[in-house]
Amino acid sequence: MAPSHQKGPDLKRFMDKKLRLTLNGNRKVVGTLRGFDAFLNVVLEEAIDEHHQSSGGGGGGENSDDPSSNYLGQIVIRGNSIVQFETLERL
Repeated sequence: MAPSHQKGPDLKRFMDKKLRLTLNGNRKVVGTLRGFDAFLNVVLEEAIDEHHQSSGGGGGGENSDDPSSNYLGQIVIRGNSIVQFETLERL
């Protein structure tokens, strides 16, 4: 028997904590969780987009990825694009 109402995600313990979210397309965003809703849409504050720029030289087997980041500020991320939550602080 299915419940009569559907509860949203229980992310209260992650509020005001620094998180790393992995999004579809292997994108990563780090920020402080400020809000969420039943669809897992989240609000991050002081968000930073982490990505790797590959030099693409094709040189002999060495990994020459250069990590870089862009400051995004306060953002809303749609829930269906979130693949993984990772906390960067102790709960």
